[in-house]
Amino acid sequence: MPESMPDLWQTMLADPSIPIDRATLQLVISDQRRPSRTYLYPWVRLLSRAAVTVIVGVKRCLPVRFAAHATMDRMCLWFLRRFVSPTAVTLLIRHFIVETNLLNFCVRNAGLADRVELRPVTLAGLGNGAVIEHDLNVYRVLSAAGRATGPALDFSMLDIPEIDPERGTRRLVNLDIQTALCLMNIPFAFCLTPAQYRRAVHSLRLDSSLLAIVAALTGDPSFRSWQSGPPPVRVDSNVDVPRRVYEHAVLCECVHAQLVRLGSRQAVLDRVAH
Repeated sequence: MPESMPDLWQTMLADPSIPIDRATLQLVISDQRRPSRTYLYPWVRLLSRAAVTVIVGVKRCLPVRFAAHATMDRMCLWFLRRFVSPTAVTLLIRHFIVETNLLNFCVRNAGLADRVELRPVTLAGLGNGAVIEHDLNVYRVLSAAGRATGPALDFSMLDIPEIDPERGTRRLVNLDIQTALCLMNIPFAFCLTPAQYRRAVHSLRLDSSLLAIVAALTGDPSFRSWQSGPPPVRVDSNVDVPRRVYEHAVLCECVHAQLVRLGSRQAVLDRVAH
């Protein structure tokens, strides 16, 4: 390749404006480079959007509301084990941990009482209602958010444990995470009530609230620069949910990485002070 034609992926990996740590960013790039992301995702995205629109529309018209949370968990775990690449599964599990870390940062430094405990490290840990609990935790923390307890922030909850994506499990296909999210959105829409699905979709709009709280706690304006749009006072259901989920996960990684950097900086200052 001529020197005047820089490689897209190497440029993304080296881009200093992307605050995600390089090891995680390498996982993201590896996932983005899967053939399924190039050839399947554009078509699966359309299929998923059409299917979910029909499912949600029909369920809203039905006089009886029903949900099948256990069935949804079993279907998604089976799908992840057999059709989704270990890299994508690692990123998915990691997102649950990262978001819990962010919520616990707010809990600890805003003087709240209840710590969030959802930190799965295995694929099986994504079952037992973890997806629903993951969304509810955001609502609980934001509903109880208070003020910082003092200038000395606690960053101790930002560790990432070792993740087991079951690499030894035989996959029929190794889908990328975005294609997988599109396909998983279909059973989500079917197995949740319309109200539950709408609440889950709206939780993606709460990123701006979380960013505002983290910015207030840390005094770092960079968090507010990642906010998009006005405060979440509008409820939308007709959105590209898989795309929003992916962007939400990337944003959480950025916020988490920035907090890790701030924590490292504070640790250095503390050592110097003592």
